[in-house]
Amino acid sequence: MRRTKIICLAFFALAFAAANTTPTSLRAQAAPAPNYTIDAIRYGSVAHFPLNALVMGAPKDQFTDIAMIFWVIRGGGRTILFDSGCHRQHWLDDFHMTDFLAPDKALEQAGISPSSVTDVIISHAHWDHMGGIDLFPNAAIWIQKGEYEYYTGAAWQPGGQSGGIDPEDVLELLRRNTRGKLHLVDGDNVEIIPGIHAFTGARHTFASQYILVGGEPPYVLASDNVYLYENLRSRRASATFDPSDQPANLAAQQRMTELAGSVDRIVPGHDPAIFTHFPSEGRVAHIR
Repeated sequence: MRRTKIICLAFFALAFAAANTTPTSLRAQAAPAPNYTIDAIRYGSVAHFPLNALVMGAPKDQFTDIAMIFWVIRGGGRTILFDSGCHRQHWLDDFHMTDFLAPDKALEQAGISPSSVTDVIISHAHWDHMGGIDLFPNAAIWIQKGEYEYYTGAAWQPGGQSGGIDPEDVLELLRRNTRGKLHLVDGDNVEIIPGIHAFTGARHTFASQYILVGGEPPYVLASDNVYLYENLRSRRASATFDPSDQPANLAAQQRMTELAGSVDRIVPGHDPAIFTHFPSEGRVAHIR
């Protein structure tokens, strides 16, 4: 009798637990993702950049100005950066950057406190995209697992490719990891934050990623996986980790169009035309 009573009590305890957890889980799954706002912030410019370094196969005698940009995504109680810009002087000198304003100061100028940044999603490890993470010390960093592993390891070994990577940025990644503030994104089509999916395959660097920001309407933020609108117009690849990756980059461009629902909702990584294509105030273009 006592055993029967214990079994019954255990059954009711399990039933009670199920009744109190399952609906919550279902509600969480059903909760809509925020319809984030998206802004592009220009923190500098580089003039007279060789077009054929941005658009593969472009004439060698053509040049273009490029905008140095990171993106701010806000909603659901989060302030998310996609890429973080840079601020180390030797890079500014090497690339003759003009109209420079450190990314944290550019963010402040847009009315956003750098300390309020909750997350920084890194498209790839190059100096002008990962070089500002130390300016946002409260933020969690999101980077592809393959990108992290390569640029904290094999890139610096004989035969590795570490061009455009700042060792100080790599050390900051390691520090964030030891503080529990680093998230490794493992592969393609991963929802890393509600309504924000990371995609791979364009291979600008070892394991670069771009993101789809869901909502109405959806937008793809391509970063350097698509440098310029010209890449999309001419169906030419951006610079890739290896020349053999160019077909994959073109395939990724097509996929971006499908994800966004329109080529007009793919936002390139360095095109000054972003600031005329979208409503703009000063350094900020309001994408959505």
